Amino acid sequence: MANRNGDDQRVALKERIAGAADALRQSQVWTSIFRPGSPFRHGYSDSPRNRSYVIMNNVLYHLHPVKVKRHGVRLSYTLCLGGLSFFLFILLTITGIFLMFYYRPTSPAAYNDIAALATDVAFGQIVRNMHRWGAHAMVLTVFLHMARVFYHGAYKPPREFNWVIGVVLLLLTLLLSFTGYLLPWDQLALWAVTVGSNMAAYTPVFGAQVSFGLVGGVQITGDTLLRWYVLHVLFLPFIIVVFMAVHFWRVRKDGGISGPL
Repeated sequence: MANRNGDDQRVALKERIAGAADALRQSQVWTSIFRPGSPFRHGYSDSPRNRSYVIMNNVLYHLHPVKVKRHGVRLSYTLCLGGLSFFLFILLTITGIFLMFYYRPTSPAAYNDIAALATDVAFGQIVRNMHRWGAHAMVLTVFLHMARVFYHGAYKPPREFNWVIGVVLLLLTLLLSFTGYLLPWDQLALWAVTVGSNMAAYTPVFGAQVSFGLVGGVQITGDTLLRWYVLHVLFLPFIIVVFMAVHFWRVRKDGGISGPL
């Protein structure tokens, strides 16, 4: 009798789990992430082969849509703000690699290397200015791009998941710009980072750990410069590339460039 009651409880538990899974698949969050064409939506078996086939069939083999909506090619004041943001990211990557050849992330050498770009490196000053003003322009274009998306209501279903990806990309862009602010290692940079690290210290629960992780101690030293250099040239760009790939893929999956709804 006890075994039968145990079996009935296990069956009831499995049914509740299956019901919860079905409710999750029908929820707005699930359908916003897994759009039509996903192996979860068209009866494909959930296997690595089918997953890779769906992705390659929609991204690698069909990078350009079969047709484009009229509003997507109409000239306007907000035309191609997303494309401009991506172009500026490529520009920053190229100029940043150039600057890496002449920059050493150490306390004694960082400021001198930045100063030497203006006098000892061919085209050093113009490349540095392109990198600096390109960073400012990228922050502006990403913000304007999100403002356009919000104004057109393109954050609504079925694009709400891509809107969240865009918000994350905006935050990453701001972090990328701020981490590069310390690299000249001058007084303006040091005080800006001091203010930023003190603000991070007020993070709920983990404030002290966040501040210590950013600064590398209790005060700004050469260790802080090295940490922010790694964040600026390696960690944050890698994360941004991943999120941009998802962002572009979702634009393609959600029907192309958004317009007024």
